[in-house]
Amino acid sequence: MTKFELEIEGMTCAGCGEHVAEALRTAEGAKEVRLDDWTEGRAVVLASDDTDPDALTSALAGTGYTAHVDTRTSTAPSGPPPELENGADADYDLLVVGGGSAAFAAALKASDLGHRALIVNDGPPNGELPIGGTCVNVGCVPSKALIRAAEARHNAAQHPFDGIATESEVTDFSAVTDQVQSLVEDLRQEKYVGVAQGDPNIEIREGRAELTGPRSIEVGGETITGRRILVATGARTFVPDIPGLEEAGYLTNENLYTLGERPAHLIVLGGGYIALENAQAFARLGSEVTVLQRSGQVLSREDEDVAETLTDILRNEGVSVYTSTEVRSVQRSNGSLQIQVDGGGDGAPRTITGSHLLVATGLRGNTDDLGLEALGLETQGRGFLSVGDTLQTDAETVYGAGDVIGDPAFVYTAAREGELAAENALEGTAHDEAAHDRHAAPLPWVIFTDPQVAGVGLGERQAADRDIDVDVATVPLDQVPRSIAARDTRGFIKLLRERDTGRLIGARILAPEGSELLMEVSMAIQQGLTAEELTGLLHPYLTLSEGVKLAALTFDRDVETLSCCAT
Repeated sequence: MTKFELEIEGMTCAGCGEHVAEALRTAEGAKEVRLDDWTEGRAVVLASDDTDPDALTSALAGTGYTAHVDTRTSTAPSGPPPELENGADADYDLLVVGGGSAAFAAALKASDLGHRALIVNDGPPNGELPIGGTCVNVGCVPSKALIRAAEARHNAAQHPFDGIATESEVTDFSAVTDQVQSLVEDLRQEKYVGVAQGDPNIEIREGRAELTGPRSIEVGGETITGRRILVATGARTFVPDIPGLEEAGYLTNENLYTLGERPAHLIVLGGGYIALENAQAFARLGSEVTVLQRSGQVLSREDEDVAETLTDILRNEGVSVYTSTEVRSVQRSNGSLQIQVDGGGDGAPRTITGSHLLVATGLRGNTDDLGLEALGLETQGRGFLSVGDTLQTDAETVYGAGDVIGDPAFVYTAAREGELAAENALEGTAHDEAAHDRHAAPLPWVIFTDPQVAGVGLGERQAADRDIDVDVATVPLDQVPRSIAARDTRGFIKLLRERDTGRLIGARILAPEGSELLMEVSMAIQQGLTAEELTGLLHPYLTLSEGVKLAALTFDRDVETLSCCAT
């Protein structure tokens, strides 16, 4: 298979992109056509190796569009992987370095395809994560369990309903974290260790793996061979170089959820999803919390209205949020941490004193001491492994997947990447379009604050960066009957549509349980629905999903003039 990248001229709307893709599919030898965003003026065609490039450009003759082939590269080889150089059989078909979501998804996919896989994970006592990786051990599972515990305490302590008296307090913080860790251990055993043990094609070995050749690794002094290698070693917290930080000591998500005592004052460095989720959770559990964000807003990549509204909500719950800050130094004195900060608020230097410091300043790839250099493999940014469209590295037998290759760092994207990498490596088919973009578009994501922040497709800032002309419709939750009845109208639902076509291209939702609205909009974007078509769908009255319909109506009507149930 060969991948052709074409530059297209003459497209002026999304409909043009469809016409171009349809025409290219008729070219002799064309197998797949991808044209995700007509504004980029580019298309990708997967075709048989003997395809004449002129056949692709000629396919557009008479359509009003023109194209020329910009680049042509070979994709993953077809057919089964070759034997080792000496003609011997490999010990395994796929060697998986790492033990998280991408690693397990790859091993399971390999097994489904009839191949043998070995997972090598460097767990305790070497300081790495146990089997299961970030999500089950120190990420999704413990954080969301703690968030729910904090939410239970918060909602019981204060609610908006008259005539009902409730109260709540944390009487045993260690019992809270013990329950969280119990859940972690159960899911690690049931969903990772137990699953692998039940599959005869998958083996797990603990130890540090180092790549020693294009088809070999060394573990504990033993050389193990494989027809293909997948690096899925994940990522860890990026720790900035701040004077005194190492000496003073700090927390990351890897040890935050095992604390036996509640922090009296938790200082959080960072303003992303890990920082904000934990800031609110610990505040609701009774800790004083201060957030220090370097950029001018939390969620620095997101739309301003999302960041500002969420910041106001957190401040109303007692979280101190400082933006545009620069941490100059950290020191510990008499059992307390002193953080020297420039900027934030009035811009004056200040000292913030706390009991604990959580560093949540982004990620760096776990690529140290893997032997990548011996194979000529490079990293980019903060140590992330460089891969191509099919998740193949510059070494044709080595692939990468999951957090180790960088954004997006979600467990569900890591799992998809693991599956695709395994299939591309072992079968060479790459037949799934998502193999060329790491994940199926559009990508939905959630920040589990309360209210939750949920997004899919483009936001206003991203649309502006791409020069896409959009209409924006926002309905505040005080216009959504479900939210009014629940007496919780914090947040809004915002939709973006392409002005020329009316098609939905993005959403930003800030709402209690707002994540549950996300897949409706995701499906609408994926299926190319217009806002008008979305309003034609029946939405049950007094559901939060009705807010999506109201937002779609807001493109052309004033929601305040609509009857609550005659929309």
